[in-house]
Amino acid sequence: MAPSAPRLVLGLLVLSLCCEACKKVILHVPSELEAETFIGRVDLKECLQSAEFISSSDGNFKILEDGSVYTTSAVSLSAEKKTFTILLKDIQEQVEKKIHVSLVEEERKAQTQKTRHARDTVLKRTKRRWGPIPSVMIENSLGPFPLQIQQVQSDTAQNYTIYYSASGPGIDQDPKGLFYIERETGNIFATRAVDREQYPSFQIICFATTPDGYSPEVPLVHTIRIEDDNDNAPYFTQDLFEFSVPENSKPGVIVGKVTAEDRDEPYTLHTTLKYRIVSQNPPVTPAFSLHSDTGVIAVLLPQLDRELVPSYTLLVEVRDMAGQPFGLCTTGTAVIRIEDMNDNAPCFKQMQYETRVEENRVNVEILRVSVVDLDEPGSPGSGAVYEIIKGNDDRSFEITTDKNTNEGILCVVKGLDYESAKQRILVIAVNNEAPYMLAPHSQQLSQSTSSVTVHVLDVDEGPVFKPCLLRIDVKECEDIGTTIGRYVAEDPETGNSEGISYRISPNQCNWINIDEKSGEVRTVKVLDRDVGDMRRGQCNITVLAVDRNGKTGTGTIQVFIVPGNKNYPRITKTEYIMCRDRKPICLTAQDGDESPYSTPFVYRITDRSLASMWKITRHNDNSVYLSPKGDIPFGTYDIPISVIDNGGKVGENHIKVNLCDCVTPTECNGGKSRELAGGNVTLGVWAILAMILGSLLLLLILITICGCCGSGVMHRHVTDDCANHNLIISNTEAPGEEVMDHNIIPLQNTCDQGGYGIKTGDQQTFEMTKGRGHTLESVKGGGHQTLGSVKEGGGQTVMDTCRYSYSEWHNFTHPRLGEESIRGHTLIKN
Repeated sequence: MAPSAPRLVLGLLVLSLCCEACKKVILHVPSELEAETFIGRVDLKECLQSAEFISSSDGNFKILEDGSVYTTSAVSLSAEKKTFTILLKDIQEQVEKKIHVSLVEEERKAQTQKTRHARDTVLKRTKRRWGPIPSVMIENSLGPFPLQIQQVQSDTAQNYTIYYSASGPGIDQDPKGLFYIERETGNIFATRAVDREQYPSFQIICFATTPDGYSPEVPLVHTIRIEDDNDNAPYFTQDLFEFSVPENSKPGVIVGKVTAEDRDEPYTLHTTLKYRIVSQNPPVTPAFSLHSDTGVIAVLLPQLDRELVPSYTLLVEVRDMAGQPFGLCTTGTAVIRIEDMNDNAPCFKQMQYETRVEENRVNVEILRVSVVDLDEPGSPGSGAVYEIIKGNDDRSFEITTDKNTNEGILCVVKGLDYESAKQRILVIAVNNEAPYMLAPHSQQLSQSTSSVTVHVLDVDEGPVFKPCLLRIDVKECEDIGTTIGRYVAEDPETGNSEGISYRISPNQCNWINIDEKSGEVRTVKVLDRDVGDMRRGQCNITVLAVDRNGKTGTGTIQVFIVPGNKNYPRITKTEYIMCRDRKPICLTAQDGDESPYSTPFVYRITDRSLASMWKITRHNDNSVYLSPKGDIPFGTYDIPISVIDNGGKVGENHIKVNLCDCVTPTECNGGKSRELAGGNVTLGVWAILAMILGSLLLLLILITICGCCGSGVMHRHVTDDCANHNLIISNTEAPGEEVMDHNIIPLQNTCDQGGYGIKTGDQQTFEMTKGRGHTLESVKGGGHQTLGSVKEGGGQTVMDTCRYSYSEWHNFTHPRLGEESIRGHTLIKN
């Protein structure tokens, strides 16, 4: 009884721990634990019946669903005791419980083990019988059941009493009850047949424990494999396979692929499939081949003609066991449609057609033609395209295709004239929409043609204008009633215009009319492109021609108003001020007409006397420069200028130019000016007086010269601009040393101071100085006299024809003139 007492005490201790499993569990283990070592089992269901989540607080340990505790890595108990916590959770019920596990070194219970075991020998474990090879069970086994399939045994059974148990799929999980293990022997039995396609294998966990719950062995994961039985026939993935291939395809062209599957175990003879063609419909020469391994269908017959066989139906078979006769098989259907190619040319049903149409009928159907085409109806290979290849040069006919019937519709699109042609012969050709493809059995392509004779029927027609559209160009400004053209119609039957009257449809151009009998077109208003509806420059008029029978014909007149030369060119600005710089004036003319009746303009001065004083210089097509010729007197000039446009129209213009002694034009805007018009000069009183005095003085000078010269002949030359004199500034007030008394000729003085004539050899120069602002200078001989400038007290300029400027003349005639001394041929003035 002594050995059994300790066992009883240990059993009561385990029961106590199991009851308090939710609180604390003690497991006795060696001080050194290897990885993946089973150290004990904890009753999890007693703590929490339905634990969905199981975890360990210490990563060195893992907990299985049955409560088995394993090490995940090597563990050394550095202290006498090691603890960790198992966490259990029920997510649905939201329940969480903990189990505290304490690991105690195994040496502390050595005395208990000696009491419990029969021998004290040290046990050495071997795993040869505890790890058998995976078990195999034939699919769909016929029994008898229960059928033993394997036995597991622990080597520790030689020393201990070992009880065997198992869990997992097929035992306590679906499908439950399929396997069980004998508690004492470890034999594994199957209770019924298994379908491999549903359960190809099972993995169960086998346990070996002592009566007190100690597990000397690590739980064994045992695999039960279900060996496949060829109980499933192969099947096609589609009930019907449909393919298409163009006709006339070459042998070897791939049409498609049939596929099949088998639910038996892959990569075995049970799933090694072979294909073959069982039959072909129609049962003619085999047209296709089927690859036995891949199921690919290819063209076999070199001539697939859709017109002969539009489609093929193949009965195909697939068999497992690599096609062996004892293999399982299934049949399927493949339909192969032959696609049409345009290998047949269309052909007219008739080679000749005849039809009739009344003349002048337009857009009317006169004939339908049809063709025969062996290609597939409705496809581009059979769609007919008609064309007229002969007899339609004037494009009076048109042929189209009726898409519903594939017929050609011949229509008249321009009216036919019986008098011109009583019949027309057309040649019609036909093609297909798709290009023609020559097949091996097809004939060489030849376009089908057919001739159509169209008889034109005579009808009583109305007058016809020839041409139907008449263009008339008329210049604007034509007088009312001017005949601008003639528009007549003819009777097609008689070819003449007798008995035809004309009129213009209402609400059209109201400035054109047509004679009712003659057809002459006349103007009823003066044509002006700037007035009313004539601004557009054109008008379309519909003319009606009516014969004796009331038949009516229409024609159209297009009247275009051509721009005319109705406007005179005129100068835009006619008044100008020209200062002493005599800068040319730019004259610009405008003409309201269009080209070619506008620019370029021609300018002319119509007054001869003024033309000798003024000149015109061209600037561009419509502008010129007006400038004086030489030195002309200051004053106002009224210059008549004519401007001629490119059409010969002359515009008379008067340009008023105020030639003013000024620097800027603003100086002359407010003062009076002298008028010089028509070439007549209106002179002031001082100017007239200066002219008289000048004449008298000149006369005295001539008399004096004649008296000094006596009867001798003197040749004297007096220049215009004193080019032969050199004016030298001198501070000597006395005469020069070589001045002779007989060379100094006294002159008559008409003013406060006198002048002297100086004779030097063959030249003589006369110079007169005057005070009080009056100066008279002798110029080139020959009896010609020039009036000097006469300045009035008020500063008003009267007349100036001198070659000097006003400032030069004023300086020359300053009262403080020094004496002149003559030396040789030089005139010295201080």
